[in-house]
Amino acid sequence: MTTTEPTRLHVGGASPYDVLIGRDLAAELPGLLGEGVQRVALLYAGELAEQAESLLEQLVPHYDVLGLGLPEGEAAKTAEVAHGCWEALGEKGFTRSDAVVTFGGGATTDLGGFVAATWLRGVRVVHVPTTLLAMVDAAVGGKTGVNTGAGKNLVGAFHEPAGVLCDLARLDTLPREELVAGLGEVVKCGFIADPEILRLIEETDPATLTGDSPVLAELVRRAVAVKIDVVVDDLRETGGLGGHPGREALNYGHTLAHAIERDSGYAVRHGEAVALGCVYVAELARLTGRIDDDLADRHRAVLGRVGLPTSFEGPEFGALLEIMRVDKKARGDQLRFVVLDGLARPTILAGPPEETLRAAFDALAPHETEKR
Repeated sequence: MTTTEPTRLHVGGASPYDVLIGRDLAAELPGLLGEGVQRVALLYAGELAEQAESLLEQLVPHYDVLGLGLPEGEAAKTAEVAHGCWEALGEKGFTRSDAVVTFGGGATTDLGGFVAATWLRGVRVVHVPTTLLAMVDAAVGGKTGVNTGAGKNLVGAFHEPAGVLCDLARLDTLPREELVAGLGEVVKCGFIADPEILRLIEETDPATLTGDSPVLAELVRRAVAVKIDVVVDDLRETGGLGGHPGREALNYGHTLAHAIERDSGYAVRHGEAVALGCVYVAELARLTGRIDDDLADRHRAVLGRVGLPTSFEGPEFGALLEIMRVDKKARGDQLRFVVLDGLARPTILAGPPEETLRAAFDALAPHETEKR
């Protein structure tokens, strides 16, 4: 059987690392962990215990391995879970030269990255994302975090990984709804930076976007490249050059998305919420004269094409507005939204009037033909 060399995308900056994209990449893990590591903590999503056991077996010949199963989904992203991990690392005698490996979706990646960032003020971490969402979002860029009662990711740290393994074979058994949800972040990258992503989706039968699809592999590569381009120049989200919002551009659609997630108790998947958030900020941009009808409508068309939601029936807008006011992207009492001035031209809309915010939300209401 022939094997294909993985695509290797380099992330520069003060702490450079590589993102590998391909299939069956477990053998690459020791190389990313580097020399001098004696102990490895594998933090894995509890529902992936069987797959994690296989990865543990591959690590055992090289390291003293500690396996730590985590709660499923956003339930992993709490201070209590992080504390349990710290205690386990302490009992095992983890030092600064040891490492953490995360194995799971975005929540596992966020929590595991946070544990690595805070143990002894920072130890090496390699991410092995198992969902499309984690591959194109959480695993790259060094953001880590846990949730609080006030909101999502309000406690965290910037901690870049030593490497990322995007093993596309992990997507072969991913439930279809999870794969579709991950496409929300992919489409976002198309609107803010790489329109070729939109063209690929518009010209591809969505049913063929499966784990072994060459088009999906290209979409992953392009979405990861978008994120790398942004974070290299603005790791800590302090602002870009020449009027570009920098890393903040990656928050396109996320202000409303995080509010929807929190209000639902995280029953709405992140990628689904991001899709709704993207439609929302497109409406904001349309209402404020920044983009035309065609570009606003293209959001609904592309997101809907892959099966993502483009309309929303949920709580009264006031409840979501209060959640948005404590979003970490706000500045004082002023809400900030990433919007477009044109395709692949992100900018910041600061402090729009409440009537405009409500009008954009009203545009998310299902059309009569969508109601049952």
